[in-house]
This record gives sequence, C-alpha cells and structure tokens, in this order.
Amino acid sequence: MTNSDNSHQSNLQRDLFGLSLDAAARDTLQSQLMDGLRRKVLGSAQYCGLRLPASRVLAAELSVSRMTVQMVYDQLVAEGYLVTRRGAGTFVAQDLPHLARVEVPAPLQPPAPRAWPPFQTSLPDLSLMPHAQWARHLDQSWRNPEPALLARPDPFGWYPLRAAIADHLGAWRQLACRPEQVVITSGAREAFEIIFCGLLPEETCAAIEDPGWPRMRHALIAAGSRPLPCRIDAEGFDSRLIPPQARAVIVTPSRHYPTGRSLGLPRRMALLDWAQRSGGLVIEDDYDSEFRYRGQPLPTLAGLDGKRVVYLGSFSKLLNAQMRLGYMVLPEARVPEARAHLGRLGAQASLTPQPALARLMQSGEFGAHLRRMRRVYARRQAHLLAALAPVADLVELAPHMGGMHLCVPLKPALAKVVTDRAICAEATGQGLAIGALSTHCQLPDPLSGLLLGYAGFDEDTLSEAAIRLGHILRAASLNGL
Repeated sequence: MTNSDNSHQSNLQRDLFGLSLDAAARDTLQSQLMDGLRRKVLGSAQYCGLRLPASRVLAAELSVSRMTVQMVYDQLVAEGYLVTRRGAGTFVAQDLPHLARVEVPAPLQPPAPRAWPPFQTSLPDLSLMPHAQWARHLDQSWRNPEPALLARPDPFGWYPLRAAIADHLGAWRQLACRPEQVVITSGAREAFEIIFCGLLPEETCAAIEDPGWPRMRHALIAAGSRPLPCRIDAEGFDSRLIPPQARAVIVTPSRHYPTGRSLGLPRRMALLDWAQRSGGLVIEDDYDSEFRYRGQPLPTLAGLDGKRVVYLGSFSKLLNAQMRLGYMVLPEARVPEARAHLGRLGAQASLTPQPALARLMQSGEFGAHLRRMRRVYARRQAHLLAALAPVADLVELAPHMGGMHLCVPLKPALAKVVTDRAICAEATGQGLAIGALSTHCQLPDPLSGLLLGYAGFDEDTLSEAAIRLGHILRAASLNGL
C-alpha cells in the first residue's frame, strides 16, 4: 500500500470514528449510522476500495451495539455501497452507485524559501549555530527525559537553564543573580506583559528612548502602558528628560538601539538616582551586549542596583530567533509578584528547547559559539566599512564598539537633497534591506541615517551590496531621488 493509500485509509477511519449519534434523536441509531456511513463513502472517490473498521471496533468507538453496526453493514452491502471479502473484512465498493468521479487536484508546491536581502538588521548568521551539538543535546534531553520534564512545569522556566543563565551573566556581564530571580520568556513582548501587568499598576506610563525599537511602542500599548518618548543626545538617554508621570523607564544602555551609542557611567548613575527618588522601575534591555569587539563592557544597570532594575536578555541574536526564548532577571523583592502573575496566566515560552539549551550552556559550547560569532562579526563590520570607503564623502563612517549593524548618518550635503527614507525606498527596489533611522523616531525633527546590518552576511555579499548602495548614494547626491 502506498503512502497515499495509507493516508486515505487513515482519513476514512477518522471520518467514521467522528460520526455523531444521538440516542435521544427521533431517528434510530441504526438509521443515523446508515445515513452517516452512506454520506461518508459517497463523499470522496478516494475511499473506493478501502477497508472499513471491523464492526466490533466501530461499535466500540461510537458506543453502540455491534449488532447495530453489523445490520448497517449488511444493508449497505445489499445496496451496493459495500462489499465483503471472506476472511478480509468489509470494503467500500470500487464502483459506487450515484458517485460522480472527482479530479483530485495535484498538491500545491510550497513556495521556495527566500534569502534575507543584504543589510537586514538584527539578523544573526544562522549557519554559525552549532547545529550538531544542539541536535545532540536536544536528543539527550528528550530521548529519556528527566521526570521533572514530564511533571507540572515551573512558570519561571526550566531551573537548570535559569541556573546556566545566572552563571553566564556572572561571567559575561558581571551581573550577580540567583537562578530564582531568572524568568524564561518567549521574548521581549512577554517580558513587557509580565512587568506592566504583573509588577506595575495598570496604565503605568513608561519613558522610552527616541529613536528606539519600533515594535516596543506597540508592545507597551498592548501591555496596558503608555509610552513617553524622550529624545537621546550624543551621550544617550538623559534622565532629566523623564516626564513626571513616568513610573518606568526602558533603556538600552550597553548599546542603544538603533544608533549604537553607549550610556556613560555618569548618566547610568543619574538614571538609578531617578529610580531611587521616584520609586520608579528601570527596565534594561541588553539585547546584544555579548557582541562587543573593543574595550571592556560597561557595567549593567542591574549590576549597579539590583533593587530597581529589571534586566532583559534574549537568545534570538545568539542562536536562532525561531527558538522564541528570552529571559529576565527580577529584583528579589519582585519575584513573588511575578510568580503570582505567571501562576494565574501560565508561561508562554516553550519548554521543549530549554533543557537542551541548558546543556549547551553548561558544556561550555555556548561560550565557544559566542566567541566565534564575535570574531566573525567584528571582521564583517571592518569589511563593510572598508567596502563603503568610496562614499565616505556622503555618509559618516566610523567603527562601532560592538553590535550587529552600523548606524550611518548622512553628511549635510547629502541630507540637503535626499532623505534617509527615500534612499531606503530606492534600495528596496534594488534588493537591499536598509533601515531608515527617521522611521525609529516618534518625536518631531527625527534623526536621519541608514541602518546597515552586516552580521548575517558573508564578505562577498557585503562587498556586492556596498557597491549597489554606493551607486544609489552617488546618484542621489547628483540628482536626488
């Protein structure tokens, strides 16, 4: 029997077992079963010649007597819908009366996968992921799962993974925390929902950076908060601009998204002082701090003041965004509130990859993977800057201390004749995915620049894309767009 035949047989059995019979109905069970069977076998030409379940099996599935099923089979045999074969069972007839043959359409071909266009931001190189090690850990975790994996899950996530994250943060970010403070999430959106629905009063206003992550505003509104944008300057976020009604602040101090600026220690201390004076909460989004190529990482806000800061991290940039795993580190005093909130709603993060990820981190393979990514990404950033050197008279080129993309401001002469949005629109038509800095701003007089992702592309791709971008910029400087 072919795979297609097996599929049709399975579908017939599914349809028959799904028949609904009502003992309280006006028609008898035998009549209801007769009509239902007749409709099913007439409903598809694919069922011709297939074997029906034994009368005993169908009777048990439909909770009727075997005699009722056998009488229905006998009647349908007499009408020509079914046939019996000695020692083999009862089958749907090959040539059913009144059944119009239908043409079964050929299965649709799935669309061909499309590669990400060059300069797409926030895109890691998935080919660098340690696939063999990941598959091994996933297999070891679930081939013979620990009893705890089959028990009621902890809404904070798999404890060994939380412990591994705490160790990772202590080693990589000098952030001392206990596993009990770590919550595994499905990403930033769930983290905001926990914070603004479980830890803060309803409709809490939150000060956010401008420019900033565009999806954050929508995530905050969905979580019941009102975002209040504050324009950053050359030194990053300025706590003196926080509106008086704000009770929370969301910042990316290690590497501001999307400009790449780092928040200096004086401003960090000023922000923590605001939290102390106002009783507010600081939410530190440390989305890609592992990718720092020069100098020593600045201390985390959570490491400076663990009582007023919620720390957010993610594995989307480090492994694979499709894994949908992130984490947050809570102040110890906030742990009971978060546990009560998740106890009511339940966690959204999938448990399936968590034990494998814990094993990957505990083995040291995760750290080796990050060090390899840092070397590769640093080389790609330098390569992109060199490839863009021919248009250095049009855009400001400078190396970033880390990250996965460059923020390239337009020089005044170019900014006078073209906008970053116009350049991005032209680039889209030529197969490039360039971000416009102005689209990340909510306030008037938006900043202008180009966002060029390099982490997910090899050097040859970056060179070719830089040539195309150079032609666009040179044409725009001469003729506008």
